[in-house]
Amino acid sequence: MEHATLPDSLSAKFKGSFAYKTVKDRIPSILVKVIDVLARNYGKFKEDYGEEGVEDAKGVVGRLSGLRNEMQTDKPVLPLTDGRADVKLWNRYLEEVSAVQGSPPSWFTSAWLYVECYMYRRIQQAFEDSTILRTFDPFRAQKEAGLLNSESPIQSLASYVQQATQDPSTLSQQDIHTLFNQLIQVNLWGNKCDLSISGGTENYQKHDPIQQLSSLRPFIIVDQTDQIWNRINQPGASKRVDLIVDNAGFELFSDLVFAEMLLATKLADVVHFHLKAMPWFVSDALRGDFMWTLDVLRASGHAAVSHYGNLWHERVKDGTWVLCEHDFWTCPHDYSKMEAVAPDLYADLARSHLIVFKGDLNYRKITGDLKWAHTVPFSEALRGFLPSALCTLRTLKADLIVGLEEGQAERIEREAEEASDWMVSGNWAVVQYCEQL
Repeated sequence: MEHATLPDSLSAKFKGSFAYKTVKDRIPSILVKVIDVLARNYGKFKEDYGEEGVEDAKGVVGRLSGLRNEMQTDKPVLPLTDGRADVKLWNRYLEEVSAVQGSPPSWFTSAWLYVECYMYRRIQQAFEDSTILRTFDPFRAQKEAGLLNSESPIQSLASYVQQATQDPSTLSQQDIHTLFNQLIQVNLWGNKCDLSISGGTENYQKHDPIQQLSSLRPFIIVDQTDQIWNRINQPGASKRVDLIVDNAGFELFSDLVFAEMLLATKLADVVHFHLKAMPWFVSDALRGDFMWTLDVLRASGHAAVSHYGNLWHERVKDGTWVLCEHDFWTCPHDYSKMEAVAPDLYADLARSHLIVFKGDLNYRKITGDLKWAHTVPFSEALRGFLPSALCTLRTLKADLIVGLEEGQAERIEREAEEASDWMVSGNWAVVQYCEQL
């Protein structure tokens, strides 16, 4: 779909904007936390690798300190120089942005989506340029804490789903529909647990996820779950569902539970999980996080939790769960560019019956991170990106939303406790769907 005039990108040019606050305060604080993680681990690096390990870590710290200075003084964005396969894509993107702007982009003048992604890619470059710590994940401990500190809600959810699906053959269509509605909402609200938004501070699931659904229901301001149900419940041939995963920790567990329900009730035959190929936006899930999660679940002393840990290990082995990685998910491009930039990924997603995009960053990339009017239809904001039927499950953490009714945003702003910050608080959510044309 071509548009004569697209809205401007969200950027940090305007001092009152959430983008400005993010570039000025939030992402530099994340960078400081990464430096602190390295400094606190000097002793461990020395123990594991000798003095060379400490020197390697100090080199990473020096490069990250330089990056922080570039950010705070609004220096131009620099080309990447490490050996990862995505370097050409990133540097070509920089050339294209420079050509459009007429000058090199900088931290406070370029699109917010670009510079925020660029910061995480530069963090990775700081490790890539080291000798020993190239595969070190500076966010790993925080992600693991996100799971370990959600033990109680994980146990209650595992018990609930195990009991509900103990004998799937006895479930009526209405039973399955009810369970689907419950678990898609659990999966939606699991997205509140995002460490990039909280600046890397604690943000864990604390309550029974099923019991809290009724109290959270009024905060879902667009709910197209019925349309998703109609799609997933279509009879016919083999059905593949793709989950574009967001955060590790409790949210990933809620992804796994949702995927298990789809398989147990035969709403899907296979689920593909799309994971990040490098540490990304603090809490985004990597393959290592995924497998570590299954190991922790399997070792649990709770019967239902360990049952699922064992079952899900088998699902990975037997191919009913497929783990996927692609560099495009950690590139700066919005998804309307996927077919041109990553045609292999686009073609793969086109084989899916339903694609489920999780979280705020995916939403921003789906809609181009543009200043859309809130009433613009979701389908229009996709700008032609539609490899298959797709939906997005997102709690709002950026001042961008489409698909609202006329006057709805103004009404929420009047009623919301957080008033003008309602779009970035994580307290409101959308479930939006677009049918393949």
